[in-house]
Amino acid sequence: MNEKCCELLKKVIQKEYHNIRLDDMFYNADEFYYQFKVDEQISEKDFNKLEKEIKKLDSNIYFKLLKISGVYYKGNANNEMITRIVGVAFSNQEELNKYLQFLEEAKERDHRKIGHDLDLFCFSDYVGAGLPLYTPRGTIVKDELQKEMEKLCRKYGFQKVSCPSLADISLFETSGHAGKFNEELFRVESPKGHKFVLKPVQCPHHTQIYASKIRSYKELPIRYMESDKQYRAELPGAVGGLSRVYAITVEDGHSFCRREQVKQEVINMCNLIKDFYTRMGLWDQYWVSLSVRDYNHPEKYIGSKEDWDLCEQILKEVSDELGLKAKKCEGEAALYGPKLDFMFKDALGRDIQIPTVQLDFAMPKRFGLFYIDENGEKQTPVMVHRAVLGSYERFLVLLLEQFKGVLPIWLSPVQVNIIPVSLKYHDDYCKKIQQILRDEDIRVEYDDSKEQMGKKIRHSNLMKNPITIIIGDKEKENNLISYRRLGEEKTDTLNIEEFIKFIKKEINKR
Repeated sequence: MNEKCCELLKKVIQKEYHNIRLDDMFYNADEFYYQFKVDEQISEKDFNKLEKEIKKLDSNIYFKLLKISGVYYKGNANNEMITRIVGVAFSNQEELNKYLQFLEEAKERDHRKIGHDLDLFCFSDYVGAGLPLYTPRGTIVKDELQKEMEKLCRKYGFQKVSCPSLADISLFETSGHAGKFNEELFRVESPKGHKFVLKPVQCPHHTQIYASKIRSYKELPIRYMESDKQYRAELPGAVGGLSRVYAITVEDGHSFCRREQVKQEVINMCNLIKDFYTRMGLWDQYWVSLSVRDYNHPEKYIGSKEDWDLCEQILKEVSDELGLKAKKCEGEAALYGPKLDFMFKDALGRDIQIPTVQLDFAMPKRFGLFYIDENGEKQTPVMVHRAVLGSYERFLVLLLEQFKGVLPIWLSPVQVNIIPVSLKYHDDYCKKIQQILRDEDIRVEYDDSKEQMGKKIRHSNLMKNPITIIIGDKEKENNLISYRRLGEEKTDTLNIEEFIKFIKKEINKR
């Protein structure tokens, strides 16, 4: 069905517009698109006309044109920019209607809309596209995620490190990243002759911390973790929202271990991933890719065939033992080794890869890393790369869209919002409660605007505040707190001490 619709779209475009060139068609089970160069201006406003013309050619097809965008011809940034129109087709009207309903719901789940409505992040033309700015509210969410992630990782033996965002190009030449990802590097120069690269990954930096002193076999595994900015020069047309950006806040870690420790280390990292995503309520919606090399093009990778064979075998054994049922995906491996990639669904049902565990025998050899074994001999360690939360930006996309912006209370920018029945009579008591909660490290806001109480309550709900306190005469006279949970009409009342115990218990839930 998608093939037929694609051909009809092409026919209509060539009929309605002139001088069509550099055109190409694509279709699979999910969607179709036709891309082309044209002199006239085309936008989504033209979709209705195009759909009617397609229906005239075949009234028995059920389809919808979804979006229009600019792309580089054949995906090469050196080529001309052309127009791409994307659509979907179904076998009957009922399926199409269901999909259109799904799209409407997806709009409400769009992380860009939620991020704007909840005042979490923004973008600026002065700063530049692909460079997100986190507001005070958004920074709280990001910081709380980092605290939770680091707390969990420490249980698995990780130690926090911190590395600069700049490095000499030789670091990435040795790691192999400069050779493979040369066009994705941001190069930084100064009038004083400095020549650096903004780090696209953190693993080469971590090798140098390991290499800073002689290591004994008794110390291994050595595990480093870091959450920091990485920078990648994506194609301008590919940048959008938080899904793809130039400045990526990445949470990742690296273990340096002996060969006989590798399998258990991978198992531990998979359990770490399961632990975190279970806490986030996301563990039931995933599948796992065993991402291996492209066997027809070994030149794309670094390291020996023997090491690759062993790494792939280890990951297959881990998948079987943990019941991950990983699907083998050729050509999806990292530069230095195979991976277990955990795939989730975004609001449109598309796969989004976030957590990953990767084996690397190659990079330690390239940097000459070693440890002293029990016989006093030098041995090369193995690196296990892991990302649990991965990119904070991509994780926020998943989190905001999955739960429609309703965050758990421990993660919410505002945990308690206070609303007076009358600002004139209840202001002092509201301020007293606000200060008490602040002293207990509870994130609290007090709505002392001149709006009506009903409007304040509606606004508190729109901002997804987990708990809204409502203060009237009864509460003020008896040192009480009346509150509502988000999404509930029922009001409960506690004294101040009981409320603090209650809210802290709620915050500590994971």
